[in-house]
Amino acid sequence: MRIGNPIYDVVFQYLFEDEKVARLVFSALLGKNVVELAPRPFEARKPVRRPDAINYLVLRMVFDATVQLEDGSRKRALIEIQKARDAWDVQRFRRCLSETCSDTGNVHLDSVGELQHLPILTIYFLGKGLDGIDSPVLKIQSVSCIPAGDTEKINRNCLDVATGDEVRITDPLVAELALDSLVVQIDRLKDRRRTELERLMMLFDQAQRARFTSHLLDVKEDDVPERHREVFWGLLRAGAEQRILDGMDIEDDVLATFKDQGRAIADLRLALAEKDKANKAKTGTFKEKGQSLEERERLTT
Repeated sequence: MRIGNPIYDVVFQYLFEDEKVARLVFSALLGKNVVELAPRPFEARKPVRRPDAINYLVLRMVFDATVQLEDGSRKRALIEIQKARDAWDVQRFRRCLSETCSDTGNVHLDSVGELQHLPILTIYFLGKGLDGIDSPVLKIQSVSCIPAGDTEKINRNCLDVATGDEVRITDPLVAELALDSLVVQIDRLKDRRRTELERLMMLFDQAQRARFTSHLLDVKEDDVPERHREVFWGLLRAGAEQRILDGMDIEDDVLATFKDQGRAIADLRLALAEKDKANKAKTGTFKEKGQSLEERERLTT
């Protein structure tokens, strides 16, 4: 069956606006039962300026969640998800996250009536993952702080969620993360179905793109874990709704424009570099001629 492709912002947002679907996905990623979930009124997208001066949009959604722990107790937390097609700009993530951390509304009263800040978990969905890391889903935890000159450096523990193996990461995105995080690398799913989580994440796997269109994925309902079928049905509805299909067309047009601008900027930079190289060559030629004339004058005097 053909479902909407959640690599598109319009499909991704449609999916996570369904509270039941969002709880299922978050519960699978966290490995804990998310029993309550409510969206926070944050802007869905933040404008971003890349080094090549092209503006991009980052999809961002924040939820107030209640999670059931292993001992049966419940804990409130904020879950912030950010989706991007690329992991190039660490500052983008830090800037958005700092707004969440500094929001004075992110507090609650504990059991004894004292005001406490809500813990924040960030989940990043990356269309293009981190360099040199093949794990589809990464869990990043701040385990301790170690001295680093006059400041403290956070020591992070990075695990492959499917295997539990520790992963060595030097990517600056991870190095700059100050809070516990999960990273879903969409381009590293690669038909992996080792765990129930990976069977759910197959709904994001771009290897299943339908023939002749990137707007849809070809997925068999029976391949999706039964308790996660609601996620499949949500994407099935998205793929059949004209408003969503039109939104994907618009995203294609916007991305095509960005790519054209990027190529134009790259061509301009190349032309300027070649012109600079030519000017330097001319300068060298003039310098050599000047030296030759000086030598002739010296020999004739």
